[in-house]
Amino acid sequence: MSTFKSDFLNILGERGFIHQISDPGSLDALAARRELVAYIGFDCTAPSLHVGSMVQIMCLYWLQQTGNKPIALMGGGTTRVGDPSGKDETRKILSIDDIERNKDGIKQVFSHFLRFGEGKGEAVMPDNAEWLTKLNWIEMLRDIGRHFSVNRMLAMDSVKLRLERDQEMSFIEFNYMILQAYDYYVLNQRYDCRLQMGGSDQWGNIVNGIDLGRRMGTPQLHALTTPLITTASGEKMGKTASGAVWLNADMKSPYAYWQFWRNTEDADVPRFLKLFTTLPMSEIDKLATLQGAEINEAKKALADAATTLLHGADAARQAAETARKTFEEGAIAENLPTIEIPKSELDAGLGVLTAFVRAELVASNGEARRQIKGGGLRVNDVPVTDEKMMLTRANLTGEGVIKLSLGRKRHVLLKPA
Repeated sequence: MSTFKSDFLNILGERGFIHQISDPGSLDALAARRELVAYIGFDCTAPSLHVGSMVQIMCLYWLQQTGNKPIALMGGGTTRVGDPSGKDETRKILSIDDIERNKDGIKQVFSHFLRFGEGKGEAVMPDNAEWLTKLNWIEMLRDIGRHFSVNRMLAMDSVKLRLERDQEMSFIEFNYMILQAYDYYVLNQRYDCRLQMGGSDQWGNIVNGIDLGRRMGTPQLHALTTPLITTASGEKMGKTASGAVWLNADMKSPYAYWQFWRNTEDADVPRFLKLFTTLPMSEIDKLATLQGAEINEAKKALADAATTLLHGADAARQAAETARKTFEEGAIAENLPTIEIPKSELDAGLGVLTAFVRAELVASNGEARRQIKGGGLRVNDVPVTDEKMMLTRANLTGEGVIKLSLGRKRHVLLKPA
């Protein structure tokens, strides 16, 4: 039986996206009338978002699919300050050029999930630099700052945890929550935005925005947060030995992205099918019943659906075929991730530890050594037993590459250039 009147909240509820909602009844009524405008902010700290942002992206996707209007707010202004939430140290301040480059990279991701335009249900992508950089300091203190209680700000988790751990917090970071609250106010004035969504660690910041709006005369604003997604083994979503799972194809190939989902832990498959694919719930329920060796079919369905959403059906099919050839036929498939190395390095001899780190199959030489001891690293399908092994032209296969493998599922080709 449906809990809500609106398709939007029903979908979010049954798929596991909802952690907290500030006023469910009022928000549900807006969404049911298909009059809901909602936003999520994305700071431009890297040239791509990573898979940890997928929960938020999918919230905007389902918002639009149910007839409402999404705003993907670019944080060109707030990136210059740095969000202290969940951080132990001050974020590195980026140059304006770096922020702009990162913003361009992040924009690419959203084109796969949202329809942009000026129509009622079409997505927009404003940049908060447009209004934050024009704020006059005295006017800001008088018109916005006066609505904030320092006592309450000090009690916020993002501030309190840093202070309790004796970690320094700069004054610029302390102001972040004021800027985020002001973003909400501006988006309400410009677009009649009534909802801000974010991860569970953003609840206090979002409620600040609701409170500022109330004090500055907006209609009722709302908050919705999503749960922190961890894997069954307790890892943060998207954390791998080789680093972040980026969403841009030039930073993480479609094949590597497909493999990430294919390697999902058994216990996470049903939950991840709900969160990270658009497969119907009836199909997900069937896949969730698969046990034993059959669960691999559910993992392939997850990998296919998640990769199709981001990179398209052709890329997903190619990735699945590459995996089949590599695992079932033992072939070196041409679509495997490939990194080029100078021929001179092979002539001189390339250390096997360095090669695996460069291929991003392991994060460090130490981890490579541990994998060798456990029999986890292979060169051209032969286990590596000597950590001092040197790769040379003699290791090139008939295809002119060297195949590096971590376990049975992760492979990278080294190609001399």
